[in-house]
Amino acid sequence: MALSDLSTADLAQLESQLFSEFDALAATGLSLDLTRGKPSPEQLDLSERLLSLPGEGDHMAGGTDVRNYGGGAGLPELRSIFAELLGVDVDRVIAQDNASLSIMYDLLTFAMLFGTPDSLRPWKDEPQLRWLCPVPGYDRHFGITEALGIEMVPVPLGPTGPDMDEVERLVAEDPSIKGMWCVPIFSNPTGAVYDDHTVSRLARMATAAPDFRVIWDNAYVVHTLTNDFPKVPDVDTIAAEAGYPNRFLQVCSTSKITFAGAGVSFLSSSRANLDWYLGHTGIRSIGPNKVNQLAHARFFGDADGVRSHMLRHRESVAPKFEAADAALTRRLGGYGVASWMMPEGGYFIDLEVVDGTATETVRLAKELGVALTPAGSAYPYGNDPDDRHIRLAPTLPPLVEVEAAMDVVGLCVLLAACRAAG
Repeated sequence: MALSDLSTADLAQLESQLFSEFDALAATGLSLDLTRGKPSPEQLDLSERLLSLPGEGDHMAGGTDVRNYGGGAGLPELRSIFAELLGVDVDRVIAQDNASLSIMYDLLTFAMLFGTPDSLRPWKDEPQLRWLCPVPGYDRHFGITEALGIEMVPVPLGPTGPDMDEVERLVAEDPSIKGMWCVPIFSNPTGAVYDDHTVSRLARMATAAPDFRVIWDNAYVVHTLTNDFPKVPDVDTIAAEAGYPNRFLQVCSTSKITFAGAGVSFLSSSRANLDWYLGHTGIRSIGPNKVNQLAHARFFGDADGVRSHMLRHRESVAPKFEAADAALTRRLGGYGVASWMMPEGGYFIDLEVVDGTATETVRLAKELGVALTPAGSAYPYGNDPDDRHIRLAPTLPPLVEVEAAMDVVGLCVLLAACRAAG
């Protein structure tokens, strides 16, 4: 029965039962972590062969000695693999060091200090800077814009992308809005996949700022939870046809494909944007880690090698998402106090609870030894105005711990909802 249909006496009885179970679990001394989307040791082991690559004596790639300086754009062999995965030409992709987050930070920092190829002046000299942030979204994105002093403007994110009516209205009338974060495939944390109509509108919309940029974070482009891989739209071509060839800055990495702490990142964009980026990185660096890039090229072989590798990841990750869904359903089904969408890829589940109870749910879970990402982290400045969203990350713990942790989460959601209803 829905919680809202319970009588006062039944609600009090349910709350008492939940408290008894809460106290019993508190005595067990749980210590479980669902805070961040990390690969499990089992997933990392899938790439163990990388530690022996490229191997002694294997250091030449396309006439380049990878042990030496240079090659700022990265190895063509590896770039061609990820160009195919991203659906772009190889000359529109560069390979860098570990973490696409570093590329994204550089992109905005360079724009702040020097402006973009389409800017009239450095962004730091603008009277005001604003940035669109689809919500719920990725907290590390928001950390970059906040650190650089760029005002963040939330826009709602639905199952097929952001509210484009609102996006188009904002960018058409406000030249201080310089860009937008987007995770177009298996969005963090909702699992949303932008549909073709949304992509087309983002590429073709008129903006008051001539140097408007979309940072297109394709972090989960091959992270399927099914046997199928998503279609990847060629956003650069669509935008160029509309007269905005420099709009998109697409990034991805191998961080959740091979070793999260020792991967390769990629930037795909127009030639003008890539030349601009490499012009600045060429000053701060004499080239990326090409030995690691060659190791990855040898490890994957080709784009199908990446896809095959990711299907092995799926075998490890998908059962955890299924277990999370089953545990939450057992605890919360029928009460009408929570909702969540099971994604077809990515690393997260976005749990929506009764308004005003997300923070309390996280606090209760912590008392039971289950660490969750702070409520509000999926919003700019950590401020979820409805205190409704909780990001769950089931990939790191073993399956049995996922089941236990999600059961605790469900208990805490229901207990917090009872308190709010009382």
